[in-house]
Amino acid sequence: MRTTREVIEDHLSRRLEGDLDGDLRNYSPEVVRLTGSGVYRGLQGVRESSEELGRLVGDATLACTLMVTEGGYAYLEWTADNASTHVGDGADTFVLRDGLIVLQTTHCTIAGQSRGVAHAGAGGGVLMPKQAGS
Repeated sequence: MRTTREVIEDHLSRRLEGDLDGDLRNYSPEVVRLTGSGVYRGLQGVRESSEELGRLVGDATLACTLMVTEGGYAYLEWTADNASTHVGDGADTFVLRDGLIVLQTTHCTIAGQSRGVAHAGAGGGVLMPKQAGS
């Protein structure tokens, strides 16, 4: 069985390559993804939430800036940038069982020239416009 670090490193590698189909091997069929935009269940939920984040950030350059693992838990911080969009505070948490991701949470704030600022979740959608001073 793969370690938590091996699973998360494979997840990152496949996402950076744009290989969502390959990344699905890292998820349990019963995975739950919690985001500010809602709850996504199963492998179809992983697809839906990932596609939605792709629509929001476009063809961005992604970078993982921090990875912490402990037992069956992992935490990532990440950024995403392109000509019109910036995410500087992406954060994901993971719970793994038997070498598969069974729970993932994600938060990020998407800022861009044409998008304003919005909060989004794990490959999830826009949560709510950020109000000035909040």
